[in-house]
Amino acid sequence: MARMIRIFDTTLRDGEQSPGASMNVEEKVMIAKQLARLGVDIIEAGFAYSSPGDFEAVRRIAQEVDGPTICSLARARPEDIDRAWEALKGAPKVRIHTFLSTSDIHLTYQFRMTRAEALKRAVEMVQRARGYVQDVEFSPMDATRSDPGFMHEVLEAVIEAGAATVNIPDTVGYTTPQEFGRLIRGIREKVKDIDRAVISVHCHNDLGLAVANSLAAVLEGAGQVECTINGIGERAGNASLEEIAMGLRTRKDFYQADTGIKTEEISKTSRLVSKITGMVVQPNKAIVGTNAFAHTSGIHQDGLLKEKSTYEIMKPEAVGLKQSKMVMGKLSGRHAFRQNLEELGYKLSDEELNRAFEQFKRLADQKKEVYEEDLQAIVSEEIAKVPERFVLKRLYVESGTDKPPTADVELEIDGRLVKQTGTGDGPVDAAYRTIAAMTKTKSRLLSYAVEAITGGTEAQGEVSVRIEEEGKTTTGHGADTDIIVASAKAYLNALNKLAFWASKHFDPAKSAGLIWQ
Repeated sequence: MARMIRIFDTTLRDGEQSPGASMNVEEKVMIAKQLARLGVDIIEAGFAYSSPGDFEAVRRIAQEVDGPTICSLARARPEDIDRAWEALKGAPKVRIHTFLSTSDIHLTYQFRMTRAEALKRAVEMVQRARGYVQDVEFSPMDATRSDPGFMHEVLEAVIEAGAATVNIPDTVGYTTPQEFGRLIRGIREKVKDIDRAVISVHCHNDLGLAVANSLAAVLEGAGQVECTINGIGERAGNASLEEIAMGLRTRKDFYQADTGIKTEEISKTSRLVSKITGMVVQPNKAIVGTNAFAHTSGIHQDGLLKEKSTYEIMKPEAVGLKQSKMVMGKLSGRHAFRQNLEELGYKLSDEELNRAFEQFKRLADQKKEVYEEDLQAIVSEEIAKVPERFVLKRLYVESGTDKPPTADVELEIDGRLVKQTGTGDGPVDAAYRTIAAMTKTKSRLLSYAVEAITGGTEAQGEVSVRIEEEGKTTTGHGADTDIIVASAKAYLNALNKLAFWASKHFDPAKSAGLIWQ
């Protein structure tokens, strides 16, 4: 049977120490409630002594969040311990987490203490915290650069004083998995009465080893891992909660351990923390990055379409995502291309597919990623030519410093000539507002881009637009030496596509295999 590893989430304390990641009280309460839904065992809600805001956050979370144990950090000082208790008192499940360095580097240069003084202080503060709460955690800060013999002595003393959890921090991200594993094994084998306490680990990511070090510790008997959502934290961050949880869940056969994390809540929690802190998750981040379940290689896409396990060791649904993402680009193969078209509702003959695939490859060489609306455009342009409901017959635009931009537009709409004049904030805006009024479109302009096809002042310009209406998105393209005319052509091209897809008024027989499903 798998051992259950406690997850101690410190997103609201150590995570907030990321530059720019400061959160207000309401935001902390919101995240804490989501962490409870995620199923973490302990929430380190803050450092109560550090500020009135942190005190209030700890107090509110302790009173309002059900499920996890709520913890406050406290330095090994009487005033810190007392303040932590003031914030926590009255709540059902609380913990005080106190810490003091055991490394000679810290004791000599930062704390100006001898080893004997540090040992005495650690014991006194654990006893003080134990006078308030049953659940006390002690951390020998900078443990991985401490003398193991002295650290063992401190751990024995704080366990005797009442610490129920002893947390071993790699404070500066210095250790390696092999070293850290030996350190935890040494604690388990040499510290008297270690079975009276849970061994915890708190690893920083300065060398990119926080998760690896934490998992190595689990193999050697650690029963708690301290981590953060998205791995945020001081400097290079902390061990990532989602990587710890999914690492243990996916490789339960190897670690013989698991957590109580409800993994389906992982993506939602990651997005919430990213939104509140403003810290964007890198695309290639394990588990929660936008590319974590995205497949670009044609070989990978082909294998995945045949059997998911060929290239996915986890199901996207397991972390709260709907499905994997097939990224269409220059490396994509014919199998994935056909699959994407069929998902969009198009079934092509082999000849049509070959023709469309050639066009797709040409486009993919020009773009990093080919989107759904690009595929629609390929089908419409190569297989089912989009009829032009709206045809530009004439465009005249006036603009200047002393005159509001004005557009005179003449369109052929369903074979009938229509003329209208309108104004806007600029010449392109004036043309677009007038065209929108004439075509009675309810679409929204999502993007507008201009690119010179050739060099020089006489260059032909190409305009690309993306528009959306009722959840349907499409692109339009137009080229002309007059950029305003090119803009109008691009807009009308997109509107014609939108009208075509909306109407679905085409005969499958005449479309040589093109079927709207």
